[in-house]
Amino acid sequence: MMSMFFYVLFLVPLIFIDFWWLSLICLMLGFFIYFNSFLFFDFYSMISYSFGGDILSMCMIFLSFWIVFLMILASFLIYRDFNYCYEFIMVNLFLLLFLLLSFGTTNLFLFYLFFESSLIPTLFLIFGWGYQPERLSAGLYLLFYTLFASLPLLLGIFYIGSGCTLFYFLIDIDCGLYLYLSMILAFLVSMPMIFIHFWLPSAHVEAPISGSMILAGVLLKLGGYGLMRVFYFICDYSIFYNFIWMGLSLYGSFLVGVLCLCQVDIKSLIAYSSVAHMGLVLCGIFFLNMWGLCGALILMIGHGLCSSGLFCLANIVYERVGSRSFIVNSGLIAFMPSLSLFWFILSANNMASPVSLNLLGEIMLINSVMSWSSLSFLFLGLSSFLSCCYSIYLYSYTQHGFFYGGISKFNMNVCREYILIFFHLLPLNVVVMSVDLFVLWL
Repeated sequence: MMSMFFYVLFLVPLIFIDFWWLSLICLMLGFFIYFNSFLFFDFYSMISYSFGGDILSMCMIFLSFWIVFLMILASFLIYRDFNYCYEFIMVNLFLLLFLLLSFGTTNLFLFYLFFESSLIPTLFLIFGWGYQPERLSAGLYLLFYTLFASLPLLLGIFYIGSGCTLFYFLIDIDCGLYLYLSMILAFLVSMPMIFIHFWLPSAHVEAPISGSMILAGVLLKLGGYGLMRVFYFICDYSIFYNFIWMGLSLYGSFLVGVLCLCQVDIKSLIAYSSVAHMGLVLCGIFFLNMWGLCGALILMIGHGLCSSGLFCLANIVYERVGSRSFIVNSGLIAFMPSLSLFWFILSANNMASPVSLNLLGEIMLINSVMSWSSLSFLFLGLSSFLSCCYSIYLYSYTQHGFFYGGISKFNMNVCREYILIFFHLLPLNVVVMSVDLFVLWL
């Protein structure tokens, strides 16, 4: 495990040479080296200096490698325009390093430390390479929402550390209401749950494409990963109160689906759809059964790839048209017919169509939630229906209809952009064939 950390760390000095394409090759090479060296055990392996990984950790680590690689590939304009491209690579590498440390540690305090540290490179991405001046308020939203909720988590970790070890699997403590709330609040904000999600749409809209990809692809999954870890030692107490969060998340999935149909900004609609999907993931995690936890892991990976790909498509259009508004971006099938196929496939995957990880994850989560209460079918059915509605709305409004007459020039797609979208679709629709790997850790 330490070799993986040092591999990423020693890529940083190479930014002083012309490192853009070399960084892509090195990250891809690192991904395949470690993917082929991990045997997917259902217990912690590759342990060194209190760092290691089971299937849950390694799936998140491989997702982080893949998304950061695609972030650099999507941000080619930063390299072309010499927009502080070396600093951009360094911020991405440190972000990847903090994510690997977060997912690889076996210590609760170290997880908190690296979990919070990953916010700093994300803020640099939003502040430094964001679009409008409102990126400052969006970044502060992200910072203060997360830090405010993380303070009780830190106090709870100190309380646990005063009585026993902080190793995930050896924590044995009597949980009370305050400790329960302090352990889960930071992760609920990070996911985010409905009513505490207001930082997410503003951060997505103001962030550059790389910031949107890492937020949707990995940083939202840190919350789900943290909940799965803390429920190792608070599950005996949490069974009495988890129904509150499950009810809120079910209601939130339906409510956010309605909100998605009211959006006029492409990135805003994709960001709100993330909140709806994460509501379903929260239900699976809080139910604490095998179907729920396995479905949550699968849907987190599938949503990370699908949502990141949709943000890439929105950015490709934005670079040509100069707007993310639905009114301006219509009839794009006349300009980019080849890219319209990718729009269709990713929109279909977003509504959980076969064969994708989203479909398998949602089937498992719906089974889990229905076994908790058959009355939940109402919100589950409505949220699934609305998911289909806003995905069709996203595809049909952008691709069909009359194109905007104010467009004076329009560049065609380049090979890099097709490769970028294909690398999102490849794992999203192929990994489902070996999905038994994701359920071994239970």
